[in-house]
Amino acid sequence: MKKKFICIICPNGCEIEVKYSEGEIEKISGNLCEKGLDYVKKELFSPERGLTSSVNLKNGLLPLVSVKASKPIPKEKIFALMDEIADIEVKAPVKIGDIIVKDILGTGADIMATKNVDRKGNFLYQKKEN
Repeated sequence: MKKKFICIICPNGCEIEVKYSEGEIEKISGNLCEKGLDYVKKELFSPERGLTSSVNLKNGLLPLVSVKASKPIPKEKIFALMDEIADIEVKAPVKIGDIIVKDILGTGADIMATKNVDRKGNFLYQKKEN
């Protein structure tokens, strides 16, 4: 089989063409460096993606808190992970870096908060009195 890629690893943006079969690359052309070969192998045989989303927040100043996966996750698990995240509700306060779910669906990736959100009634700052 043949497939074309535009490598996103470095600024060159190489247009790479690859011929492959059953888990093996037979021929590759267009890559200016080894990074292109590594990128194509990953995309063909075990693609991963970064994941960002939000989860429901109980008693927070905001109704949601933004989250991300701590590392790229297998592309084929994206929809299952999003379904899992949709059912999550955390209690405020939440701080950047808080682990919301550890090792989600056995991927080795943690779901972590990317925003500070205080709980209702608390203040993120206090006005200085004269």
